[in-house]
Amino acid sequence: MPDFFGEDGLWTNQALIFTDPTSQKPFMALATSKCPDMHLVGAAAGSVTMPLQKRGDSEDPVDNVTEWALEQFRKHYQPGRAKAKRPITKQAISHYAYSVLHNPVYREKYALNLKREFPRIPLYPDFWQWADWGKELMELHIGYEEVTPYKLKRVETAAKEGETPAPKALLKADKEHGCILVDGATTLTGVPAEAWEYRLGNRSALEWILDQYQERKPKDPTIREKFNTYRLADHKEKVIDLLMRVTTVSVRTQEVVRQMAAL
Repeated sequence: MPDFFGEDGLWTNQALIFTDPTSQKPFMALATSKCPDMHLVGAAAGSVTMPLQKRGDSEDPVDNVTEWALEQFRKHYQPGRAKAKRPITKQAISHYAYSVLHNPVYREKYALNLKREFPRIPLYPDFWQWADWGKELMELHIGYEEVTPYKLKRVETAAKEGETPAPKALLKADKEHGCILVDGATTLTGVPAEAWEYRLGNRSALEWILDQYQERKPKDPTIREKFNTYRLADHKEKVIDLLMRVTTVSVRTQEVVRQMAAL
């Protein structure tokens, strides 16, 4: 990882992460520009990180997509000596691979292979269609904090007489009614059904957020006494904003995935 993101983990690098073949979790793929957790996929699951570039002993970045791989793609998709209008690049190959790993038909067909060996990338007829899908997905997944928030409706419930100023934290999903119960006072409505379909392992992306921001008492008594300071109320607006943006990411991801399946 220091070769990918620096000794301090602060280098910015485009990387593709997918579930380790030995994992007990369902296969998933995710892109990042920052150093990820080894167990990003979840407990009892390792992950494999494939960066676009690495440095190693050299200060100059080295492409992780090899010249050999680039040549294989160019020979297959752009044979002959004529100059291609849109030359295949190593970054485009990375985008192509990312989209293939999201293809539901690929995941279903090679489900057993993905559980026991490194993913292999087929050469589909239209390289640039898949590369463009992969580029869009990477930009969505890496830049999820900058996408336009989905227009969820915020419903506020007035506090009853005698209730404390900070309502009880809930962070619960009501998929059937398209709602997210943030706390005792605030509910987000209008969550489209497809937003719950974008899953990272066992959970949807939205459910990962709801779990991450839950209020939990630490089991260790010393930590509980001195460091149990987290309250959802202190981060409520940030969490609501994040839920809206990840809804956008989830809906658009599923739109692209459906296009892949149709093709």
